[in-house]
Amino acid sequence: MVNGKIEKTREKILQVADKLFGHYGFYKTSMDEIAKIARKAKGSLYYHFASKEELFKEVVAKEIQNLKHELNEIVNSNLNAKDKIKAYLIKRMQIVENASNYHETLKADFYEHFDFIDGLRNDLDNWEKNKTRQIINEGIENGEFVEMQNTKVILDVFIMVLKGLEIPFFIQGKYKELEPYFDDMLGILIRGISK
Repeated sequence: MVNGKIEKTREKILQVADKLFGHYGFYKTSMDEIAKIARKAKGSLYYHFASKEELFKEVVAKEIQNLKHELNEIVNSNLNAKDKIKAYLIKRMQIVENASNYHETLKADFYEHFDFIDGLRNDLDNWEKNKTRQIINEGIENGEFVEMQNTKVILDVFIMVLKGLEIPFFIQGKYKELEPYFDDMLGILIRGISK
């Protein structure tokens, strides 16, 4: 029962922190405010999280875990490779659009870099390279995609394109404006690797 109560407290803190960080941002959210809204003693926050940075990192990690879970379902689906890559990219954009704390890490790249998040983002990059490699290899085996001399370079460029789209979509707020054109944009990308 004690472990269950500890875990409930931790989850409550994470839920409140997620909302406050998402609304006010990392710098304008204090541990005092999180404790107050969560109705927990400030010491309880520090029992579970050594610092505000650690708490924020955990909140972002949960968003990234959700992203991976949703995208993994597409990668493991019965869709053909062309439809998988398209569904993957659209789902990724939809999820990241709603991941307000992940947005905060993108904004920080322009102002003050969040070093404590680098490990999470590098892990996500590597995970995405592996998953997109899986889809591309499947497409090559099925005859949907052309043979590629250096898949590693293609995957690096692919990740750069994804990261490059994050700026106008999520920092400059153009996601809703550009969303109707996703099919056309993805069509160009997919035609580039299709047979």
